[in-house]
This record gives sequence, structure tokens and C-alpha cells, in this order.
Amino acid sequence: MGTLTIRNLDDSVKQKLRERAAVRGVSMEEEARSVLAKSVLSDGSGYVHGESLYAAIRRLVEPHGGFDIELPERGPAREPPKFD
Repeated sequence: MGTLTIRNLDDSVKQKLRERAAVRGVSMEEEARSVLAKSVLSDGSGYVHGESLYAAIRRLVEPHGGFDIELPERGPAREPPKFD
């Protein structure tokens, strides 16, 4: 793993990074790693190469606090088809 020092970072950028990290409950350093990785590894559509479908869905849903889905009640199983 490498180390990167960023000098002359605008105060407003640093503050936004701090706020994003707080919302996600991670350190500013972890948030910066996440932002850089998504930016560099993304193909422009928001998809991160190597990201699982679960991780992609979670990344999209998490900022909204999740979603509750109402599931319909299940009825009895139907009879299987007969191939006489």
C-alpha cells in the first residue's frame, strides 16, 4: 500500500469530506480512499470495476437510509403441470 499526501486542499473540500465521512461513520482518511477509488476505478457510469452487485446496490441505497419493500402475502403452492 502506498501513502499519499495532499497539500493545498481547499478548506471547503476538506469540510465536505469530513461531513461525508461523518454521515457514513468512517474516518476522513477512509472516506478519501473510497472517493479516490471510486473515481479512479469507475468507468464513468458510476460502476466500480470489481464491485459486486450487492455492493453496488448498497452504495446507491445507503445514502437514502434504505428502502422498505412491501411483500405480498404468499398463497398455497399451485399444482405442478401434468405432461401426460
